[in-house]
Amino acid sequence: MSWMEKLYKTYEAGISLDLPFDERLMPTSHTLQNAHINIVIDNDGNFKRANVLEKTQIVLPATESSASRSSGEAPHPLADKIQYVAQDYSDFGGAKKAYFEGYRAQLKAWCESECRHPKALAVYRYISKGTVVADLVKHHVLFVDANGKLLILWPEERKDDIPAIFKILPKEKGALDQGSALVCWTVESGEDPNADTWRDPTIQESWIAYDAMKTESTGMCYISGKRQALSSNHPAKIRHSGDKAKLVSSNDTNGYTFRGRFLEAAEACGIGFDVSQKAHNALRWLISRQGYRNGDQVYVAWAVSGKPIPEPLADAWSFLNTSDFDLDEVDQAEVPEQTDDTVDHSIDLGQSYAQQLSKKMAGYRAKLTANEQIVVMGIDSATPGRMGILYYRELFRDDFFNRLESWHTEFSWPQRHTLEIPNDTGRKPKTRAIWPVSSPVPIAIAKAAYGENVTDSLMKKVIERLVPCIVDGQPFPWDLVDNCVRKAANRNAFASDEQWLWEKNLAIACALFRGYYCRHPHSNQRRNYAMALEEDNRSRDYLYGRLLAIAERIEEVALNVGGENRSTTAARLVQRFADRPYETWRSIELALQPYMQRLRVSRAGFLTNRQKELDAVIALFNGEDFRSKAPLSGEFLLAYHCQRQKFRTKTDTHEANETEAQGDSE
Repeated sequence: MSWMEKLYKTYEAGISLDLPFDERLMPTSHTLQNAHINIVIDNDGNFKRANVLEKTQIVLPATESSASRSSGEAPHPLADKIQYVAQDYSDFGGAKKAYFEGYRAQLKAWCESECRHPKALAVYRYISKGTVVADLVKHHVLFVDANGKLLILWPEERKDDIPAIFKILPKEKGALDQGSALVCWTVESGEDPNADTWRDPTIQESWIAYDAMKTESTGMCYISGKRQALSSNHPAKIRHSGDKAKLVSSNDTNGYTFRGRFLEAAEACGIGFDVSQKAHNALRWLISRQGYRNGDQVYVAWAVSGKPIPEPLADAWSFLNTSDFDLDEVDQAEVPEQTDDTVDHSIDLGQSYAQQLSKKMAGYRAKLTANEQIVVMGIDSATPGRMGILYYRELFRDDFFNRLESWHTEFSWPQRHTLEIPNDTGRKPKTRAIWPVSSPVPIAIAKAAYGENVTDSLMKKVIERLVPCIVDGQPFPWDLVDNCVRKAANRNAFASDEQWLWEKNLAIACALFRGYYCRHPHSNQRRNYAMALEEDNRSRDYLYGRLLAIAERIEEVALNVGGENRSTTAARLVQRFADRPYETWRSIELALQPYMQRLRVSRAGFLTNRQKELDAVIALFNGEDFRSKAPLSGEFLLAYHCQRQKFRTKTDTHEANETEAQGDSE
């Protein structure tokens, strides 16, 4: 239960933070719900008006049972569904069972206690009149048929005039029940700035005090070590307002959760009501603010003190540029460090990137003490009602930042991103490809390894395998690297209008191959590849990668000169080249001859430089390496990518007698 203790401490630290109202931690004895109807009344409980709310979440008072209800009767104390708050729900043909009496009795008990609140009393006076549905029908918020019964379907002949309530309520088998609309209350009196009951902190304090008075079960809390009121029904709705899965559950009296070992669940583990509420509220708050979501799978990292830390599963590009520049104010000329036209890829970009990363990390470190704890937690649900912890780590400040910085440094490589260039013409903004040095995100890695249509279950498993590599500094799985390299080598699998996706996957494969050898399981095989063209590298695989890129460039420019728009021979034969480089190179070299003849006439300077490069690269091969029939490793992709990136720089594309080939576009 260490995770609950840390969340409890996080709540106590976070409650004192100066945050906007909508970003504050949820108070105990409350829950989050989607509200659909707002009814406005006065202090005497007289109806004034009502309106439909769209996409509105509110924090409302709740009991331990109502906060986790999934079926059966468990009324909320104040705001609740029509079937709870409307005495006349059944009179209008409500399809669901009415729970008005239980709702009214609970609200009455609160209003008669010493913790009562005048706004709660105004709501009690109004609902006691039994005219909630009638008032809403009269004011065209709810709708009935010719027999005065609540509609479950809007008439087809009036489909152009669908009311708001029919647009926001969920449907089941094509029909809906207007009684499932949740009603929240506004009590107007004078100039009260907190007329909305869900925004009034005094109502929250009133209900918390009353709810604490009702708790009967007490015992030893295993989290706080104190004797206090124990929780018997722990909160749900952790990931979103419709989430019914629980991390802690002990109500299975007919199953085998604790039978045969304990008489009661509290004998196995007792958790204080206040502790459970605060811990779950803290986790809900953290997920909404900084959680990494992949469907129902969620990872969240936080400092127990509540101070900001970087998201470990985000890529370095978004992490570094969050506050460095505003994309809305960037134009083509204002981001020279991010574009291909001005970055010299013959220079290792790793050093400047590492300095920028280290500086950013130092800014976060400075706000935390050395012994401050950081927690990384992953959760997922196998069934709608049960949730489990996939991953849990507690780290000190330096351990967390050192491992995170190691991931972003070792697995960095120029990654393809798209930057929108705003304009004042009112037309759709233009986009351009940029290649900032960055680490790839886990979801992108999974898609690069298994395709864009990777299944949800496989995506979750990949992310589960990657988290220890990022947070614990473990070696990277070779099968993921191998899959990404094979996908990147199979360029023909990508359609002509998806070459941008191939380039993205190529960069990811390079990042993973480089990172794998940075932290290779055997120290004698570790190597740190530069993020630049290594012109003195005599490795066979590296040299063949350079040859492929040079041949592709020659044909690319020749096709552009001739006004042809098709893929090059080198591009079509990448996969074959990876398996049989020597044989394939001979085919590529022969195919280049007619294009070289074309370039001798119009681009002689360009052709001369490329031929010199070809000769220089071939001269670097050792002995019989050039004629070896062994397949190439992923190292050839590093050289291929670096050589292609270098050709994009102005220093190369603006040589004498040369015009730049067509640029990349999605």
